[in-house]
Amino acid sequence: MRSTLISRRDLDFLLYEWLRVDDLTAAPRFAEHSKQTFDGFLELCEDIATRYFAPHNKRNDSNEPTFDGTTVTMIPEVGAAVEAFTKANLIGAGMDEALGGLQLPATVQAAGMSWFQAANVGTTAYVFLTIGNANLIAAHGSADQIERFVHPMIEGTATGTMCLSEPQAGSSLADIVTRAEPQADGTYRVFGSKMWISGGDHELTENIVHLVLAKIPGGPAGTKGISLFIVPKFLVAEDGSRGERNDVVLAGLNHKMGYRGTTNTVLNFGEGRHTPHGAPGAVGYLVGEAHRGLSYMFTMMNEARLGVGLGATALGYTGYLKSVEYARTRHQGRALTTRDPATAQIPIIEHPDVKRMLLAQKAYCEGALALLLYCNRLIDLERTATDAEAARAHTRLLEILTGVAKSWPSQWCLEANNLAIQVHGGYGYTREYDVEQHYRDNRLNPIHEGTHGIQGMDLLGRKVIQHDGASLLLLSERIADTVTAARAAGGQPGDHAERLDAAWQRLLAVTAAMFAAGDPAAAMANAAVYLEAFGHIVIAWIWLEQELATVGEDGDFYDGKRAAARYYFRYELPKTAPQLDLLAELDRTALDTDDNWF
Repeated sequence: MRSTLISRRDLDFLLYEWLRVDDLTAAPRFAEHSKQTFDGFLELCEDIATRYFAPHNKRNDSNEPTFDGTTVTMIPEVGAAVEAFTKANLIGAGMDEALGGLQLPATVQAAGMSWFQAANVGTTAYVFLTIGNANLIAAHGSADQIERFVHPMIEGTATGTMCLSEPQAGSSLADIVTRAEPQADGTYRVFGSKMWISGGDHELTENIVHLVLAKIPGGPAGTKGISLFIVPKFLVAEDGSRGERNDVVLAGLNHKMGYRGTTNTVLNFGEGRHTPHGAPGAVGYLVGEAHRGLSYMFTMMNEARLGVGLGATALGYTGYLKSVEYARTRHQGRALTTRDPATAQIPIIEHPDVKRMLLAQKAYCEGALALLLYCNRLIDLERTATDAEAARAHTRLLEILTGVAKSWPSQWCLEANNLAIQVHGGYGYTREYDVEQHYRDNRLNPIHEGTHGIQGMDLLGRKVIQHDGASLLLLSERIADTVTAARAAGGQPGDHAERLDAAWQRLLAVTAAMFAAGDPAAAMANAAVYLEAFGHIVIAWIWLEQELATVGEDGDFYDGKRAAARYYFRYELPKTAPQLDLLAELDRTALDTDDNWF
């Protein structure tokens, strides 16, 4: 039976027929790998996700973790799944061999992670955050910090978190008040409260490694005064053994509409319930240099943004596959040309409107998956580049695509979940079917790791103009190359090339006009609209790339790709025209609306 989590056939197409990830093995970093090792990794991920993660997804949702004031309790299947993941060395899948990792390409690792996020996003959150935490410390921590904290996470005796938000600050990190007071021994004592911390407390592992943003007294104001600290739940001795309890405690659990299997916590640091080394205050270890914490944290934040986009994609994708299966097996109604009520009812997949909803899901989810894998391949190309200029180009292209890769799937793969419910009809919003949970789980992703509005402001206010517009120019060059190739191919790809080129050139013209107008407030007021239009055109480019990879190929799979591309260019890309019209007018409706009018 074909999996209803992720399509392995689609992964193979994207990895090998389009992105040619096996070519990466020519680089010294990946020389020990081959297509066979990549396939083995994907098969392992599918197996563990199917056996250990998917079976308890609904139970995870209906039996949230509980906290009795002392201990967090959750269903035992979560621990078994996390253990299976770590025993397979999947935490270190993309990490250097020197750290004990498998040193796989990021593209292959992301493809493997999609299985887990589709199977059980609540349980996967624990390992997802641990991977990002370990990668940050490996990149910016000291040798001692790597030994004490990264190795235990790879080995599965510790998990990791990221502690940024605070109750009074939310996404406005300049306003955090958690403080870190320097001590004579070179450590710090951390005092404050952090909100919305996923995986912040549990009994799954011996220790939890918190990465905490805090300000050192006397430092610069705003974000320039933020430093980054490692604050473990339990102190770690020089020999690696677990020491005494640190002064970080769980104040309570938040209860969300989705991701219910993940503990989402309020953590208090330094409230004095525990007194490590005989004194109150959570012991923290400075990562890198003081006041550079936010720049270090962006290592994990940008990785997490791609991960959130991949998670949104995976949830949309599994809902899509399940709605296809339902539509094939559910018989209802008859063709419009058949009026005899004595004839047998037909599978609903034969109804044109159901096909439309399935095509939309296919276009959203397969387009989003392709974009996420493309972004991860940019990471691999940057790591294996033989000169600084080439590496810089890959980095800059990734910078302008990261916000899109986070936000576009979070919006449109959520819409895919909405359509999956619709395909199921009345059954779609019952708990007996999976699709209603997928929608609830996915609804969090437009908020996770920078809201839609924040990503829009970052794209328009920073990314399109940074490096004197170099990132936007690089993307334009890539799109132009695709347009040229599609024009040469002719036929449907040629037609789509013209549509894409027209939309992209309009976007560039509107972007220039918005900045030339000299009214940044009006321009930024519609940054979210800009992000939507930008993202929709980027996905059109990604679909044209996929379509070119099908040229000369026959069979249902390739015909399905071409049909989804046609759907996207006919139904979705035209949506950007009125958005670009609005942006070109520098519409001030939202900006000029008085607060008292609501």
